Amino acid sequence: MESVFNLAKEKMEKTISSLKYEYNSIRAGRANAAVLDKVQVDYYGCPTPINQMAAVSVPEARILAIQPWDASTLSLIEKAIQASDIGINPSNDGRVIRLVFPALTEERRKQISKEVSQYAEDAKVGVRNIRRDCIDKIKAMKKNSEITEDDQKFAEEKIQKITDEYIKKVEEIAASKTQEIMEI
Repeated sequence: MESVFNLAKEKMEKTISSLKYEYNSIRAGRANAAVLDKVQVDYYGCPTPINQMAAVSVPEARILAIQPWDASTLSLIEKAIQASDIGINPSNDGRVIRLVFPALTEERRKQISKEVSQYAEDAKVGVRNIRRDCIDKIKAMKKNSEITEDDQKFAEEKIQKITDEYIKKVEEIAASKTQEIMEI
Protein backbone atom coordinates (compact mmCIF):
# COMPACT_ATOMS: atom_id res chain seq x y z
CA MET A 1 0.00 0.00 0.00
CA GLU A 2 2.99 2.29 0.63
CA SER A 3 3.79 1.98 -3.08
CA VAL A 4 0.45 3.63 -3.90
CA PHE A 5 1.38 6.64 -1.74
CA ASN A 6 4.85 6.89 -3.28
CA LEU A 7 3.39 6.63 -6.78
CA ALA A 8 0.90 9.39 -5.98
CA LYS A 9 3.62 11.68 -4.64
CA GLU A 10 5.89 10.98 -7.62
CA LYS A 11 3.16 11.73 -10.17
CA MET A 12 2.00 14.84 -8.31
CA GLU A 13 5.60 16.08 -8.14
CA LYS A 14 5.81 15.68 -11.94
CA THR A 15 2.63 17.75 -12.24
CA ILE A 16 4.28 20.50 -10.16
CA SER A 17 7.41 20.35 -12.35
CA SER A 18 5.29 20.61 -15.47
CA LEU A 19 3.48 23.63 -14.05
CA LYS A 20 6.79 25.36 -13.26
CA TYR A 21 8.01 24.63 -16.80
CA GLU A 22 4.85 26.19 -18.26
CA TYR A 23 5.25 29.25 -16.04
CA ASN A 24 8.88 29.69 -17.13
CA SER A 25 7.81 29.85 -20.77
CA ILE A 26 5.30 32.66 -20.12
CA ARG A 27 6.60 35.96 -21.47
CA ALA A 28 6.20 38.30 -18.52
CA GLY A 29 7.94 41.51 -19.60
CA ARG A 30 11.29 40.46 -18.21
CA ALA A 31 13.91 38.72 -20.37
CA ASN A 32 13.96 35.01 -19.62
CA ALA A 33 15.76 32.43 -21.77
CA ALA A 34 13.08 29.86 -20.92
CA VAL A 35 10.65 31.55 -23.36
CA LEU A 36 12.75 30.01 -26.14
CA ASP A 37 12.49 26.45 -24.79
CA LYS A 38 9.55 25.62 -27.05
CA VAL A 39 11.06 27.22 -30.18
CA GLN A 40 12.57 24.68 -32.57
CA VAL A 41 14.83 25.60 -35.50
CA ASP A 42 14.82 23.46 -38.64
CA TYR A 43 18.56 22.74 -38.74
CA TYR A 44 19.45 20.45 -41.65
CA GLY A 45 15.98 18.92 -41.54
CA CYS A 46 16.11 18.23 -37.82
CA PRO A 47 14.12 20.33 -35.28
CA THR A 48 16.72 21.67 -32.86
CA PRO A 49 16.23 23.80 -29.71
CA ILE A 50 17.84 27.25 -29.91
CA ASN A 51 19.90 26.69 -26.75
CA GLN A 52 21.69 23.83 -28.56
CA MET A 53 22.64 26.09 -31.48
CA ALA A 54 23.54 29.35 -29.77
CA ALA A 55 24.57 31.10 -26.60
CA VAL A 56 21.51 32.72 -25.01
CA SER A 57 22.16 35.52 -22.53
CA VAL A 58 20.36 38.36 -20.75
CA PRO A 59 22.55 41.48 -21.10
CA GLU A 60 19.82 43.76 -19.72
CA ALA A 61 16.59 43.21 -17.79
CA ARG A 62 14.37 43.31 -20.90
CA ILE A 63 16.79 42.14 -23.63
CA LEU A 64 17.62 38.58 -24.61
CA ALA A 65 20.70 38.09 -26.81
CA ILE A 66 21.13 35.00 -28.99
CA GLN A 67 24.56 34.45 -30.50
CA PRO A 68 24.70 31.39 -32.77
CA TRP A 69 27.84 29.27 -32.77
CA ASP A 70 27.49 28.92 -36.56
CA ALA A 71 26.84 32.33 -38.18
CA SER A 72 25.04 30.68 -41.12
CA THR A 73 22.19 29.68 -38.78
CA LEU A 74 21.37 33.28 -37.85
CA SER A 75 18.54 33.63 -40.37
CA LEU A 76 17.15 30.16 -39.51
CA ILE A 77 16.94 31.10 -35.81
CA GLU A 78 15.37 34.45 -36.67
CA LYS A 79 12.69 32.77 -38.84
CA ALA A 80 11.94 30.20 -36.13
CA ILE A 81 11.43 32.96 -33.55
CA GLN A 82 9.16 34.90 -35.92
CA ALA A 83 7.10 31.76 -36.60
CA SER A 84 6.77 30.95 -32.89
CA ASP A 85 4.05 32.21 -30.57
CA ILE A 86 6.27 34.27 -28.24
CA GLY A 87 5.10 37.50 -29.90
CA ILE A 88 8.42 39.35 -30.10
CA ASN A 89 10.09 40.43 -33.34
CA PRO A 90 13.80 39.64 -33.32
CA SER A 91 16.35 42.22 -34.44
CA ASN A 92 19.35 40.85 -36.28
CA ASP A 93 22.63 42.79 -36.57
CA GLY A 94 24.46 40.11 -38.57
CA ARG A 95 26.11 38.47 -35.54
CA VAL A 96 23.59 38.53 -32.71
CA ILE A 97 19.80 38.32 -32.55
CA ARG A 98 18.23 40.51 -29.90
CA LEU A 99 14.75 40.11 -28.47
CA VAL A 100 13.52 43.25 -26.74
CA PHE A 101 10.71 42.50 -24.32
CA PRO A 102 8.23 45.38 -24.24
CA ALA A 103 6.96 46.69 -20.93
CA LEU A 104 3.66 45.06 -20.00
CA THR A 105 0.43 47.01 -20.24
CA GLU A 106 -2.21 46.55 -17.54
CA GLU A 107 -4.36 44.68 -20.06
CA ARG A 108 -1.52 42.29 -20.94
CA ARG A 109 -0.80 41.69 -17.24
CA LYS A 110 -4.41 40.66 -16.67
CA GLN A 111 -4.29 38.40 -19.73
CA ILE A 112 -1.12 36.70 -18.48
CA SER A 113 -2.67 36.34 -15.01
CA LYS A 114 -5.58 34.48 -16.61
CA GLU A 115 -3.10 32.17 -18.36
CA VAL A 116 -1.38 31.56 -15.01
CA SER A 117 -4.74 30.72 -13.42
CA GLN A 118 -5.63 28.36 -16.27
CA TYR A 119 -2.32 26.49 -15.97
CA ALA A 120 -2.88 26.23 -12.20
CA GLU A 121 -6.40 24.89 -12.72
CA ASP A 122 -5.09 22.30 -15.21
CA ALA A 123 -2.45 21.23 -12.67
CA LYS A 124 -5.10 20.87 -9.95
CA VAL A 125 -7.19 18.72 -12.27
CA GLY A 126 -4.10 16.58 -12.90
CA VAL A 127 -3.49 16.17 -9.17
CA ARG A 128 -7.14 15.22 -8.58
CA ASN A 129 -6.99 12.67 -11.42
CA ILE A 130 -3.95 11.09 -9.76
CA ARG A 131 -5.92 10.95 -6.48
CA ARG A 132 -8.84 9.26 -8.25
CA ASP A 133 -6.53 6.66 -9.84
CA CYS A 134 -4.90 5.89 -6.48
CA ILE A 135 -8.26 5.55 -4.73
CA ASP A 136 -9.37 3.19 -7.51
CA LYS A 137 -6.25 1.07 -6.87
CA ILE A 138 -7.00 1.03 -3.15
CA LYS A 139 -10.60 -0.05 -3.79
CA ALA A 140 -9.34 -2.81 -6.09
CA MET A 141 -6.99 -3.98 -3.32
CA LYS A 142 -9.95 -4.08 -0.91
CA LYS A 143 -12.07 -5.95 -3.45
CA ASN A 144 -9.29 -8.53 -3.90
CA SER A 145 -9.09 -8.87 -0.09
CA GLU A 146 -5.50 -7.60 -0.03
CA ILE A 147 -6.39 -4.99 2.61
CA THR A 148 -9.07 -4.56 5.26
CA GLU A 149 -11.82 -1.97 5.26
CA ASP A 150 -9.99 0.00 7.97
CA ASP A 151 -6.82 -0.02 5.84
CA GLN A 152 -8.86 1.20 2.89
CA LYS A 153 -10.30 4.09 4.89
CA PHE A 154 -6.85 5.00 6.25
CA ALA A 155 -5.30 4.85 2.77
CA GLU A 156 -8.02 7.02 1.23
CA GLU A 157 -7.56 9.61 3.98
CA LYS A 158 -3.78 9.61 3.46
CA ILE A 159 -4.21 10.02 -0.32
CA GLN A 160 -6.55 12.96 0.35
CA LYS A 161 -3.95 14.57 2.64
CA ILE A 162 -1.28 14.16 -0.04
CA THR A 163 -3.67 15.65 -2.61
CA ASP A 164 -4.46 18.63 -0.39
CA GLU A 165 -0.74 19.22 0.13
CA TYR A 166 -0.06 19.30 -3.63
CA ILE A 167 -3.12 21.43 -4.41
CA LYS A 168 -1.77 23.95 -1.88
CA LYS A 169 1.66 23.86 -3.59
CA VAL A 170 0.00 24.58 -6.96
CA GLU A 171 -1.90 27.52 -5.47
CA GLU A 172 1.28 28.92 -3.87
CA ILE A 173 3.23 28.67 -7.13
CA ALA A 174 0.38 30.31 -9.06
CA ALA A 175 0.07 33.12 -6.52
CA SER A 176 3.81 33.73 -6.67
CA LYS A 177 3.79 33.90 -10.49
CA THR A 178 0.75 36.21 -10.51
CA GLN A 179 2.44 38.52 -8.00
CA GLU A 180 5.62 38.53 -10.12
CA ILE A 181 3.60 39.52 -13.21
CA MET A 182 1.75 42.31 -11.43
CA GLU A 183 4.97 43.80 -10.00
CA ILE A 184 6.88 44.05 -13.27
